[in-house]
Amino acid sequence: MESYFLIVIVVLFAAVIGAGVAFYLVGVVKRGRKGGGVDKISLRMLTERVRAVGKLVGLEVHAKEIATATKGFNWLPPILLSQAKVAMIFQFEKQYAVELGSLDERDVEDLGNGRFRVTLPPIVGSLRLMDVEPYDIQQGRVLGLVDVINMNAERQNELMKTAQQQAAELFEKNDDRYEKQARDAIERQLQAIAKLFDGTLDIRWRETAQREQPRLVMDESLKTGPAKVAN
Repeated sequence: MESYFLIVIVVLFAAVIGAGVAFYLVGVVKRGRKGGGVDKISLRMLTERVRAVGKLVGLEVHAKEIATATKGFNWLPPILLSQAKVAMIFQFEKQYAVELGSLDERDVEDLGNGRFRVTLPPIVGSLRLMDVEPYDIQQGRVLGLVDVINMNAERQNELMKTAQQQAAELFEKNDDRYEKQARDAIERQLQAIAKLFDGTLDIRWRETAQREQPRLVMDESLKTGPAKVAN
């Protein structure tokens, strides 16, 4: 009888220890999924390209965009299978500038008495991604427990490209108005500089349309890691 009670006590003790280990492991896994404390932070500085530019920026336009992507079966009840979702905030900037470095003696004509006729190249627009902030990432889960659809870095990059295309389309809708404002601003700046030398400018613009397709320019510092996964 004593040996029987001893066996029961040993089994119960082992069960308690096993349950404690199991709860500990589950807690570690949950903390890992939630993105707990950072063990190590490393910084690096990259210089990819350094070049001299002669751009005169006439206008800067900023836009903020919130993009959300979902993946999964939306016809299933969320209690059975929730959709994976990632939402990110993008801040874009488009500069409308003129490349003064492309001017040569053929573009400047002396009209006498301190007057010059200057023919400027067309306005060029350049779209840049200034900031990106992932703020809501949820994995697709079965019964709210098991992750079955992951929102990984590849899907986040796809969302980033889609947001860039939408931002480019948004800017293109207003390009004519923005370019006119940029021309007016550039002409005012050049006239102000000419007045410092007691001169005046007759500014002309090249008629040939030459638009640079907006492309994404992103610093290495903006390539942030994934956001914390929401429960």
